[in-house]
Amino acid sequence: MLQKLYDWVDERLDITPMWRDIADHEVPEHVNPAHHFSAFVYCFGGLTFFVTVIQILSGMFLTMYYVPDILNAYQSVAYLQNEVAFGVIVRGMHHWGASLVIVMMFLHTLRVFFTGSYKKPRELNWVVGVLIFFVMLGLGFTGYLLPWDMKAYFATVVGLQIAESVPVIGDFAKTLLAGGEIIGASTLARFFAIHVFFLPGALLGLLGAHFYMIRKQGISGPL
Repeated sequence: MLQKLYDWVDERLDITPMWRDIADHEVPEHVNPAHHFSAFVYCFGGLTFFVTVIQILSGMFLTMYYVPDILNAYQSVAYLQNEVAFGVIVRGMHHWGASLVIVMMFLHTLRVFFTGSYKKPRELNWVVGVLIFFVMLGLGFTGYLLPWDMKAYFATVVGLQIAESVPVIGDFAKTLLAGGEIIGASTLARFFAIHVFFLPGALLGLLGAHFYMIRKQGISGPL
């Protein structure tokens, strides 16, 4: 039945050539840990993407129970963690994954830098990768407030003070993020919208561009 369904779709969209192009694409020998143990450093990018996928899936589950309201945010997180089946596991994956994805991205960035993979013709992909790094940091910052506990509140106070210290646009950036003069309902609503809609949209677009350029230019080799 699945084969018939695939044939039906393939007849109309001709997806087999696209799938074969991906499935039959050979991995260069220098990035195969089975041949060279040092090639493991070339896996950092793939591992970063793997953790990112886990973050997206676990985040989708969390939004099914989370209430972005200052009166109910903390209680909704407590309910998810203590009452929902496997909720504590999913939230733990999302919580620790937020730190792990930054660590993996940092290691991936170091690998790209020290192997010279940012040089011609991959300069644009390096710029896209740096933008992805900033988006990830933004996701970590905006997500930290969502549990709406004391630690999240005061961490956001410090974060907004840092944003305010930026020359020229500092006051505007703080007002845009906080939604007013104090950290309150508007701040939580804005952080939730940025964390769930704006930054993930930017992330998916940048990842698409990143993978397209990797596929187009190939995986860089060692110096």
